Amino acid sequence: MLPRIAYQKIVSLASAFKAVAIIGPRQSGKTTLTKFVFPDKPYVSLENPESRSFALEDPRGFLGQFPDGAILDEIQRTPELLSWLQQRLDEDPRNGTFILTGSNNFLLIEKISQSLAGRVAYLDLLPFSQGELKNLTVDNLNHEMLYGGYPSIRAQGVPPEDWFPNYVRTYVERDVRQIKNLDNLLAFERLLSLCAARAGQLLNYSNLSVELGVDVKTVKSWIGILQASYLVYLLPPYFKNYSKRVVKTPKLYFLDTGLLCHLLRIESVDVLSNHPQRGEIFENYIITELLKNRFNQGKQPNLYFWRDRPGLEVDVLIDKGTSIHPIEIKSGQTITSSYFKNLRKWMDLSGETSGSVIYAGSQPQHRSDGISVDSWVNIDQY
Repeated sequence: MLPRIAYQKIVSLASAFKAVAIIGPRQSGKTTLTKFVFPDKPYVSLENPESRSFALEDPRGFLGQFPDGAILDEIQRTPELLSWLQQRLDEDPRNGTFILTGSNNFLLIEKISQSLAGRVAYLDLLPFSQGELKNLTVDNLNHEMLYGGYPSIRAQGVPPEDWFPNYVRTYVERDVRQIKNLDNLLAFERLLSLCAARAGQLLNYSNLSVELGVDVKTVKSWIGILQASYLVYLLPPYFKNYSKRVVKTPKLYFLDTGLLCHLLRIESVDVLSNHPQRGEIFENYIITELLKNRFNQGKQPNLYFWRDRPGLEVDVLIDKGTSIHPIEIKSGQTITSSYFKNLRKWMDLSGETSGSVIYAGSQPQHRSDGISVDSWVNIDQY
């Protein structure tokens, strides 16, 4: 198993809370990690029909099997169990007895919040980050973007052209039906492809509605499903009115560039290197890595973008509480003066004194005006 950065944080949370919920997309390594962190805990997959039936029909008896706690995998399959788990946790003074995992954010968070508020800590686990993959040698940007971070591909060596089609098929035919019983799976699959073509762009529900032939309310519901299952992420705009004419629409990104490349039918490094969306894919890669850095610390996202109506835009703003750190993302390998134009304008407007350019080259720079230039290989430092 490749070491996971979140390991120590999970141990820390388990020592402070009655239960820990590790949530993320299917196949992101949740089960492998929890078994590694808690090797002495019994493991139960609630995907197993017999285990699920026992948990639903006799929740008290089911939990009674585990006097010292257990790992309950895919807990979203038995949300009714959480009310019984609340009682069990309240009766046991120990921390870290039950470890819950799940691959459905919205349904699971809602049920946990209702039943286990104050008793459970959360950690979002995405596929491998760049920092975790450095043990495999990260030196080819196009390869990293094409392969993504899913453990089956990176640690087990399954070719992405074989793995992703089956992943998407399983997701659509099985997981989507768990969240919402769709009667138009073909349209939903088409939504995935349309979203891929719009990665890095402002999310336009009306445009998607027209192309899919469904109403805007349905499109919003389907985008919510993609968010709930950790396939896409909506980067929110920063609302502070340095200008009154600011964009207030989120931007759409995928949480794995390997999946994004698959949906765009990019099957080789050579095709990716010349693809017209390579710039958007690189931007998507950097933003996803920034999210992973945050999630692996057990923290919520603190990322935004900023764009005003005349067109001034900063790709990422990192809200550090007392300051905002702006980042421009550039897919070129040669530093040019155009890389700094929007950063300098935004820094003048906001009064912030530092900013960064993250680019596809390898030569870092520290400039006298407070702007640093960093290579993509150092993104795990942010």
